[in-house]
Amino acid sequence: MKTSIKHIIPVAALLLVMGFTSCTKDLDVTPIDPNYVEPTPEQLYNKCFATMATAGNDAADGDSDVDGIDGGTSGYFRQMWNEQELTTDEVFCAWGDEGISGFCYNTYDASHPMLRGFYYRLYVAITFCNQYLQEYSSYNPQMTAEIRWLRAFHYYQLVDGWGSVPFVTSISSEKPQQASRNEIYSFIESELLDIESQLADAKAKNSSDSMWGRPDRAAAWLLLARLYLNAEVYTGTAQWAKAAEYANKVMNSAYQLNTKGVGAWTAYRMLFMGDNGETSAANEIIFPLLQDGKRTTSWGCALYLIAAPWKNNIMFEHPTDLTQTNGTTAGWEGHRARPELVKKFFPNGDAPTDVRSYDMVTAAGDDRALFNSVQRILDIDDVSVFENGFGYTKFTNFKTDGSAGHDPQHPDMDVPLMRKAEAYLIYAEATARQGGGNATSDGVTALNTLRTRAHASAKSSFTLNEICDEWSREFYAEGLRRTTLIRFGKFGGNTDYQWQWKGGSHDGRNFAATRNLFPIPTTDLVANENLTQNPGY
Repeated sequence: MKTSIKHIIPVAALLLVMGFTSCTKDLDVTPIDPNYVEPTPEQLYNKCFATMATAGNDAADGDSDVDGIDGGTSGYFRQMWNEQELTTDEVFCAWGDEGISGFCYNTYDASHPMLRGFYYRLYVAITFCNQYLQEYSSYNPQMTAEIRWLRAFHYYQLVDGWGSVPFVTSISSEKPQQASRNEIYSFIESELLDIESQLADAKAKNSSDSMWGRPDRAAAWLLLARLYLNAEVYTGTAQWAKAAEYANKVMNSAYQLNTKGVGAWTAYRMLFMGDNGETSAANEIIFPLLQDGKRTTSWGCALYLIAAPWKNNIMFEHPTDLTQTNGTTAGWEGHRARPELVKKFFPNGDAPTDVRSYDMVTAAGDDRALFNSVQRILDIDDVSVFENGFGYTKFTNFKTDGSAGHDPQHPDMDVPLMRKAEAYLIYAEATARQGGGNATSDGVTALNTLRTRAHASAKSSFTLNEICDEWSREFYAEGLRRTTLIRFGKFGGNTDYQWQWKGGSHDGRNFAATRNLFPIPTTDLVANENLTQNPGY
């Protein structure tokens, strides 16, 4: 497979001097000279995890692991987030960067630069994992299991986004064969089941724990639950019972939903703050991407979540100090909520105007309605005007104790890539689908547990459509929405669900079902005759 990836072998050229504590929290951005230093197992292990949180070798402005795309744009999480959120009913972006409109209007093709960048980023990440497993698989059984989990996570992104993809599990100069979507699905499942007993026990932890940022058994259970929840899409065969089974394992694990706020900060908001690894919020986070404003910086991880939806001169979100914006100096004026997201909280279209999120939450009766409408309108009539569309203020670098972050620009907020709340929604949806389309009594309880945490009123029943809306209320802008809409039959194809600018039309219009899969990049098709393009491209 020829790609625009650079510096894969020798891998030492990509390694960073890192302490072996919590993956990337103690990142030191000095590269190792490959002519003099061989990577240790700990260094290579850390690089495997660092590629999800940093773009390359030298902090935010450093040499990216992937060529052909702006280094700051190329980050793993940033591009995963873009394809999951900008393509949906939740978020629109005002920027003119190449590739953004293709996401926002669902017009991406095989030359789309950001999809190409994410595709190659995934294979860079898989290559790091393969090299670790090839060189050090016998070094430490738990570390080996964690790297296998990580590789399975990368392949999950590929099976979800592209379906049938090149399949590689070792370092080789041979052009890889293309595996079917079913084969990739089976590989992920078998890997996760095989490593479960070798991973650490499921245990709530925080940033003082050496396991913070490393996957344990709950991470394997939750990834299996995700896989089984989407099995019908991926393989044609539903696995609702297995999805519920593994979601239930997570629900019954030692991880805990964060239910108690601190001062003006609600329990829900604490999950997305600069000290979420140090407060009770950490007990809910099963797998975070670690960030530190001084030592682990990136334009494509926590800062992207915080800065992209912000405009500094009108959005002041500190509860008491109205000179503070989001806990950083960054406001990029890009992302804003599509009106359909706001209407999940205001179904009658009565969201208040010219208010901060604190008043918006009160009006919605839901702590999750973190929108700012100061000097803004609900509809996105002019896509180039950032104030068209409400701001969402879910992610900040504020700290519950009022202390400052480690750096004025780069945040300390760890990205909660997996949290326990997801298991409650998986369980409710899977059991509802088993039971004919309405939530079971246990499913209702699970959903109301999340609503109660957010101080939203409990409901006596939920249809599947209402469960789809609950997914959005709880997890908007966290990188799950495209997959959710496809599973509910609300993305590509002849659907009755429209959102503003879907398919490039202001009022929304359907686009082909073939767009439920992304195209394999043209560059990879040209380089590898073993590959076949997805239908519709």
